[in-house]
Amino acid sequence: MKKGQNTRFTILQKAFEISYQKGYQATSVDDIIHFTTVTKGSFFYHFKSKDEMGLAMINEVMFPGMRQALIKPLEKKDTSKALLFKMMKSILLEDPNFDPRYGCPAVNIIEEMAPINQHFNKAIGKLIDELLSKIESVIVLGIKNGEIDKNIKPKQAAHFIISGYMGIRTLGKLYGTKCYDIYLKELKNYINSL
Repeated sequence: MKKGQNTRFTILQKAFEISYQKGYQATSVDDIIHFTTVTKGSFFYHFKSKDEMGLAMINEVMFPGMRQALIKPLEKKDTSKALLFKMMKSILLEDPNFDPRYGCPAVNIIEEMAPINQHFNKAIGKLIDELLSKIESVIVLGIKNGEIDKNIKPKQAAHFIISGYMGIRTLGKLYGTKCYDIYLKELKNYINSL
């Protein structure tokens, strides 16, 4: 990676870390500069504005990280039901990049920015759409393989699973990982009923 590319990526990674803990709107360009070795001039060389940087952060840091944590596990070899449950358990209890105190970075951005900024809405929507589509395809494969009831509507089930994840990540900010255990038990019941 060239020096300019490395500087740009360092800015994005640090912006992600800070905004994950403080919130995107509460994170200033000065905060990002303070925790990196870049100057304000260097920041604005790479990004015209904080929001341009925020969109790049979603696309270049959050999107690949979330894809690795949420979508790649659904591509492994296993039964559809096992894949769905293992992915959710892994993201909630085993992924070291997620701190229960701060919730899910994608959910935080949705709550904070999607209602007020159409560009953020579209960028984060791309990630959620890909995740929904992947969960639907796992359910469709389960139906095809006779593992999941043919009367299940994949799109509805995918939305239900994701909305549960988003909700429990938010509750985790309040109650910690104890509520994840409760959620996972009920999620397992739901998945097994498919």
